[in-house]
Amino acid sequence: MKPLDRLDLRILANLQADARITNQSLAEKVNLSPSSCLQRVKRLEKNGYIVQYLAYIELSHICRYVTCIATIAMRGPGGFEDFVDVIEKMPEVVECSTVSGEFDFILKIVCEDMSRHLEINNYLLKTCKKIESMKTHFVMDESKRFKGFDIESLAPSK
Repeated sequence: MKPLDRLDLRILANLQADARITNQSLAEKVNLSPSSCLQRVKRLEKNGYIVQYLAYIELSHICRYVTCIATIAMRGPGGFEDFVDVIEKMPEVVECSTVSGEFDFILKIVCEDMSRHLEINNYLLKTCKKIESMKTHFVMDESKRFKGFDIESLAPSK
C-alpha cells in the first residue's frame, strides 16, 4: 500500500469535515485537477482509509432520549468475547471500548428513557455472568462532540 502524502491527508480532512463536498470543490481545496482528486479518493476508499460516509443526525430534533456512559468490570479472565457478542446485537449500545485500568469496557448507550436503560442494565447483568460491576453515568450535556480526527497532527505527511 502506497504511504499517504500531504495531499491524501488534506483530502481525508476535507471529506471528514464535509462528506457531501463535490469532487470539483474538493479538488479546488486541495489544489488538484478533478480527475486526479477523484482517483485519489477512489484509492483511499479501496485501501480502507475511507470506510464509510455518514450523516451526523441531531437526535434531539427527532425524539427525546438519554445518553449514558457505562463502565464495566469483568470477573476474572475470559468472557470478553461473549460480552462483545452480546452488545454487538444491542442497537442502543452505540460505542464500546476495551480499556485498561479499573474497568474493562466503557460503553456509550443511547436509549429512549430511564426505563429502557434499566431494562438494558438488567439484561446485561443477567446475560453476561462474568460482569463483576457496572456503573452508569448519565450525560447531562455533551460539552464537546466528536467532529472528526485532527488528521494532520496525528498523521503528519512524509
